[in-house]
Amino acid sequence: MTKKSRQRFVTRHQEVLQLMAALMFLLVVGVYASLTGASAVGLSTSAVWLLIVAAAVGAYMAMNIGANDVANNMGPAVGSGAMTMGWAIFIAAIFEALGAIVAGGDVVGTIKGEIIDPRGVSDPALFAWVMFSALLAGALWLNLATALGAPVSTTHSIVGAVMGAGIAAGGWGLVNWSTIGAIVISWVVSPLAGGAMAAAFLYVIKRSVTYRSDMIEAASRVVPILIAIMVGVYTTYMLLKGLGQLVHVDTVQALAAGVVLAVVVWVLIRKPIASMARRQDNTKKSVNRLFTWPLICSAALLSFAHGANDVANAIGPLAAIYEAVKDGAIATSAGTPMWIMVLGALGLAVGLALYGARLIKTVGKEITELDNMRAYAIAMSATLTVIVASQMGMPVSTTHISIGAVFGVGFLRELLKVNYAKMEHVVRAGHQGVDRDEVEAYLSRFEAAEVSEKKRMLAEMKNRARQREAAAAAEGAVFAKKEQKAFKKAYKKEIVKRSVVMRIVAAWIITVPATAVLAAVLFYIVRAVLD
Repeated sequence: MTKKSRQRFVTRHQEVLQLMAALMFLLVVGVYASLTGASAVGLSTSAVWLLIVAAAVGAYMAMNIGANDVANNMGPAVGSGAMTMGWAIFIAAIFEALGAIVAGGDVVGTIKGEIIDPRGVSDPALFAWVMFSALLAGALWLNLATALGAPVSTTHSIVGAVMGAGIAAGGWGLVNWSTIGAIVISWVVSPLAGGAMAAAFLYVIKRSVTYRSDMIEAASRVVPILIAIMVGVYTTYMLLKGLGQLVHVDTVQALAAGVVLAVVVWVLIRKPIASMARRQDNTKKSVNRLFTWPLICSAALLSFAHGANDVANAIGPLAAIYEAVKDGAIATSAGTPMWIMVLGALGLAVGLALYGARLIKTVGKEITELDNMRAYAIAMSATLTVIVASQMGMPVSTTHISIGAVFGVGFLRELLKVNYAKMEHVVRAGHQGVDRDEVEAYLSRFEAAEVSEKKRMLAEMKNRARQREAAAAAEGAVFAKKEQKAFKKAYKKEIVKRSVVMRIVAAWIITVPATAVLAAVLFYIVRAVLD
């Protein structure tokens, strides 16, 4: 057996084991749901079966959320090398589950109230099937997106599914179109905002640290400030989003707490960071090491907040179904039993552990090359954008913001590479006829120079090149075409993989309509079977 054949065999064996583990988890969930349904008073056999199947589908949805959505938090940290894939999955699984159980909320507001008008579906049994169809459609779409390596919004998936099933059950008038319109707008706003902010953060880091001749000295001053800002932003984020169900504070209080903690952290870490920096070499790689632990902590906190918030996409419809079959009523908000919360938490962890590696690799390594500083910029931009958008009442997608931030970092790198290539052309044009070793030595000095010194050196090279061109023209010589193009053309290199970008953006665009159509079809199939 060849090495390639052995690798295929191992891959197939691994896929079979993953599938068996997933099916075993769903089976355990179904058995537990059957026991829960059997213990409830007054439930018919059909209602118990609906609860069993809905619980299994809810667990399936939670698994797909874990497999697809968690990549946004862990992808940059893994891609930068701050942590290995194994540790990322382990840490994310724990903090996702903790977030779902500890801060997931005692009451999950039903998604239906914002997307469809529940008064249009007066029959509790019919409404339960609407939610079931939506849940299954959302889960199937996320499964497909994960298989294709496309990180999509789990919230948009369930929103589109609820909309489609609602239309199938009660017509177009059932849909809250203003909510759907806001979601469509967020397709554009979310990635652009995340990308712009990530690019801005990275550029500030480059100007203040890596563009300095003494990077270590600059890092000893700037990195403690950057880490303190991260602590302040994450404190605010956790108070408003991650711990919103446990700690009730307004925006001003959360910001104040963030500022206070940021100042305290800056006072505590500035000397240790400076001491650590002085022991490093004056290289970009050494500066990157200073961001390792902040990145690991931020990834863990983002996973906690994600578990607390997005678990509702799986257990919200399930809680609504449970309420409908247990009490025979359609509540505007569903009190969520602990077993459903635990189901969602375990589903997130199991899905991440079994299938999360693929999307983590896509986000962290396939879009663009990341290091710790770039991952820091991505984490900060995603968190800040969510905070600002939430306070402005904009329904943005965390997935779109995070992936947009990765795009922003990559496209900024492309822009800077192109600009540097242009500057290098100018330097070479100003050194025409000079010994190659002398040119390379000048380029080395140019690369290590401060920004102001680079400008002075470029001006000198441009002036020298103009003088050479004028002298050549006076002598009747034709300036070489290569030299003429040197001032206009830069080596273009695609640092952001366009094929991956197009695949992800296409998946974003069709998520809501695709899940809507799928949910409507599933609802009609259910009605046909029941009738």
